[in-house]
Amino acid sequence: MQKQTTCPYCGVGCGVDAEVVNNQVTGVKGDIDHPANFGRLCVKGSALDKVLGTDGRLLAPVVNGQSATWNDALNKVAEGFLGTIKEHGPDSVAFYLSGQLLTEDYYVANKLLKGFVGTSNVDTNSRLCMSSAVAGYKRAFGTDTVPCSYEDLEQAGLLVLVGSNAAWNHPILFQRMKAAKTANPDLKVVVVDPRQTATCDLADLHLPIKPGSDTSLFSGLLAHVARQGALDTAWIEQYTEGFDTALEASQTEFADLASVALACDVDVTLLETFFTWFLAEPKTVSFYSQGVNQSSSGTDNSNAIINCHLATGRLGKPGAGPFSITGQPNAMGGREVGGLANQLAAHMDYSSDVMIDKVARFWEAPNIARKEGLKAVDLFEAIEAGKVKAVWIMGTNPVVSLPNANQVKRALEACPLVVVSDCIANTDTMRVANVCLPATGWSEKNGTVTNSERRISRQRSLLSPSGEARHDWWIISEVAKRMGYADAFAYDHPYQIFAEHAALSGFENNGSRDFDISLLQSLDENGYDNLAPIQWPVNDEAPYGTARMFADGKFFTPSGKARFIAITTRQPVQQPTAQQPLIMNTGRIRDQWHTMAITGRSALLFQHRAEPFVELHPQDAAAYQVTEGQLVRISNAHGEFIGRARVPEQGQRKGEIFVPMHWNGLFSAQGRMGTLVAPVTDPVSGQPEAKHAAVQLSPLQPAWEGWLMTREALAQDLPVTYWSRVPKDNASLYYLADDKAMTDGLAWCREHFGTPDIWLEDKGMGSFRAAGLQGEQLEWAFFIMPYGQIPSTMWLEEMFAETELEMDQRRYLLSVTGCELEDPGQIICSCYQVGSNAIEDAISMGCKSVEALGDKLKCGTNCGSCIPELAALLHKG
Repeated sequence: MQKQTTCPYCGVGCGVDAEVVNNQVTGVKGDIDHPANFGRLCVKGSALDKVLGTDGRLLAPVVNGQSATWNDALNKVAEGFLGTIKEHGPDSVAFYLSGQLLTEDYYVANKLLKGFVGTSNVDTNSRLCMSSAVAGYKRAFGTDTVPCSYEDLEQAGLLVLVGSNAAWNHPILFQRMKAAKTANPDLKVVVVDPRQTATCDLADLHLPIKPGSDTSLFSGLLAHVARQGALDTAWIEQYTEGFDTALEASQTEFADLASVALACDVDVTLLETFFTWFLAEPKTVSFYSQGVNQSSSGTDNSNAIINCHLATGRLGKPGAGPFSITGQPNAMGGREVGGLANQLAAHMDYSSDVMIDKVARFWEAPNIARKEGLKAVDLFEAIEAGKVKAVWIMGTNPVVSLPNANQVKRALEACPLVVVSDCIANTDTMRVANVCLPATGWSEKNGTVTNSERRISRQRSLLSPSGEARHDWWIISEVAKRMGYADAFAYDHPYQIFAEHAALSGFENNGSRDFDISLLQSLDENGYDNLAPIQWPVNDEAPYGTARMFADGKFFTPSGKARFIAITTRQPVQQPTAQQPLIMNTGRIRDQWHTMAITGRSALLFQHRAEPFVELHPQDAAAYQVTEGQLVRISNAHGEFIGRARVPEQGQRKGEIFVPMHWNGLFSAQGRMGTLVAPVTDPVSGQPEAKHAAVQLSPLQPAWEGWLMTREALAQDLPVTYWSRVPKDNASLYYLADDKAMTDGLAWCREHFGTPDIWLEDKGMGSFRAAGLQGEQLEWAFFIMPYGQIPSTMWLEEMFAETELEMDQRRYLLSVTGCELEDPGQIICSCYQVGSNAIEDAISMGCKSVEALGDKLKCGTNCGSCIPELAALLHKG
């Protein structure tokens, strides 16, 4: 049977067709009818069937380390929260939610704490990715309104990608951009990013600005537009306010192009080209993401971009607008229901008693919270200070993802009551929980999500829940009932929650709020099950949804006009020093997602980047005497990170490094990049400055390096300086290094894995190899050898699949490579498992284009994420 659902990863919101047989997902492909992706899926989406199954799932409640019944666990949570509230007041408890929850889950959690407990201490990991964009939109438009649709990317004449590596992080949208450029060769693409990323493969112009100078760039652009007489004065006069003050602020700082170039540390000729293109093309989309948002000036960054669109009237028109792209599948849904601590519900907030009373009357909640709550960073500082004594964390992993992650871990370890709802049994955050509640995961959940273009889609249950897992909305409702709020949480099905959510959006709205899906409040269960993707608003005036906002020039400010914001540029707070001279940038990589709780279940998704890494400029590598593949340690007062050095010829600015955000304590010894990020936030949005940390770097000089392969993942971390686990189809591979010399390899093996059955040792060469069997099966194999000498492990991986090793196979175990398999090299195309060796061979045999490589090897023909790397190999060849 084929079922339609929605991908659970990024904010593009791709539709998925899943083949379900006997309560198993046997395959997935893109939904050709879904307007977000039209049948395409990225490598992560294409591997959704590979991350399912019960292995590693939390299958039953756990209380204080012991299995418990649902009744006991729910009573424990309800009694713990009630007792804490009674003794310390409602602000002593909090929820920390996730952009991976469904809208219905979000709605119930928000309603319980803000409406009935009476505290606004409800925040979400979306605070870390798009809260500055929210604040920017609200300051400019009066509401958190994304004005654009994906089709605007295809109708634009100029695409300006700011702080976005769309090729890796939103690959399906990147492919739409690429197709648009093929269809319209006059379309120009500008990438604004300190790094030369894969997205630059599409760019006509790359502006490698200094990190943290986004506001300078766009404030300088505003001043330049005015100097060149390119303002849309009629539009400004009719539809906006605050222009003169905003323009004066920009002109005061940036009198000419040279001053902008100096502030951005970019060549003035590149800057002039960008500004000239912007002036010439009225159909301009500014497409921005975490590089703009994750800044102590993130809200100002957003408003500096919006100011330029307001000044030229590029808003509410096809192919034009400031387009913030979200990072999570339901960050938008969370924004709609009020999942941030400074929001209330349905795009209402705490700015007026009228809004608060309106929601209170709708919910019949006289105890409703009447002030903003603690934002994410402040929340976990309050937990450590003992002000918040009970916290419920749902579907997220803050011990890895939040800044100052070691402090977050300390705070939760000391907190009297930590409740965690998740589908995964073992995460860094689960390890510090008192109560662990098994939630349903993707393929089991049933509800709605909203993507980056305001499109609501159904995420349908494909399988029955694993073990005793329950839906988040059910878990929250059951706790609410035990806390005395049964009548307000008597839900039997998510359609009832969605209908209530839709009704609230239209309650006493009368066009005063942007978010209005009141036409959907009458959906019954069948109508809800069959709901087709649709963009809000959805009401009597827009029964088929709304593709583009503000076409009528009406905004949701008191005056009905859009607001210019006067910007004074600020430097990032975390500045390099003599002791910490490098600027650390952070972000996602192509094949992983967040903290790898889900993508870490697929061996395929480790083939592109297997270990945590540090990418640095060749001159910096030379100065620190670091070579490609060498282990390096980066550190500051907050923590440290160890990863493999990557030294691309191009990509990094000198004095700056890049590290991935994904690795956690289950996959690497020192791979949590959040430990290095200071708890510095934007003063308006509360979003952390995750793109600009100050660190020092030193090469690791281990006494030995090696690797280990085991049939099962190790239950305990190895006592070595560095380890990193790489899942394989039949085993787990560990890369190892230690500062302490290995004096007795046999004794070390006996202590950690068992007595070897076969081994080889050459103390003069510092070499040791050993393997252990259980009966006739291979259980583990351990090798001490320099990282650069490690051969392909494909043959050895296959030996773990053998139920009974033959004599020849045993003979080859310690040689690693066997004698049958060809080394594919680094996997470039994860979708079709195409390695660098096959690609280089094809190039040498006459393939001279990406298309030719696709025809021969299929690489680059599915999600397209590997196309920039294919192009790089072609250029090299």
